[in-house]
Amino acid sequence: MHKLVVQTDFGLQDGAVNAMYGVAYQVAPELVIADLTHEIEPYNIHDASYRLLQSVTYWPAGTVFVSVVDPGVGSDRRSVVAKLATGQLVLTPDNGTLTYLATYIGITELRVINEATERLAGSAESHTFHGRDVYMYNAARLASGAISFDELGTPEPKEAIQVFAIEKPSQTAETITGTIDILDIRFGSLWTNIPHTFFKQWQVQYNEPLLVSIYLPRYAASSRRSAFRTLLCASGRTRTRLICQFLAEYRFRAQLGFIC
Repeated sequence: MHKLVVQTDFGLQDGAVNAMYGVAYQVAPELVIADLTHEIEPYNIHDASYRLLQSVTYWPAGTVFVSVVDPGVGSDRRSVVAKLATGQLVLTPDNGTLTYLATYIGITELRVINEATERLAGSAESHTFHGRDVYMYNAARLASGAISFDELGTPEPKEAIQVFAIEKPSQTAETITGTIDILDIRFGSLWTNIPHTFFKQWQVQYNEPLLVSIYLPRYAASSRRSAFRTLLCASGRTRTRLICQFLAEYRFRAQLGFIC
């Protein structure tokens, strides 16, 4: 019996998430289910991908993750289950959600789920709730041991997944450049894609002030930047978090993908 972890963009104001839980418990009442988050901005595939990266490796090998941020539900986009290099399984639409996991952890195997046959009994007329009828149902079967990874779907080359572009961090003798991956509005932080190793090479200490410039690509012609002082903070196993003196979104008008 493995753990089952769920994230969606559904929120908790209606019964959607509860219905997903109900389906899982019908499959295996003894399952242990945990929530990653249900507060992802609607249809924000980038955030869904990043939140998985933040959490997956803290869970044991064999843990089954479900991620449902699915603007293409009801279309011909595929449903997949991926096995990660660290041993966890992820069921999700093939719409870019696996991008960060494929880039920073690695996918060893990929299988395409047959949405017509591998689904909750009696749900054939439901075309827009694959989170309940396809992903949660099959995730519960995997987590409970009712089926194995090799018994779900058909194999597909792992390189066939849909991904979005990720800007790679870089450094010179004088500057470190990366992108803002996540805005932590609650605590006024900017999560970047800059690895800790860059700062270690520069012998920068935690809590040491840094001068950060945010470059707005839409104003490239004028090279418009916002400069401010911030603190380096250690959070996560590989990424760097910058602690700003004011709320990032409002004080600096930072946005995802901006270059810092």
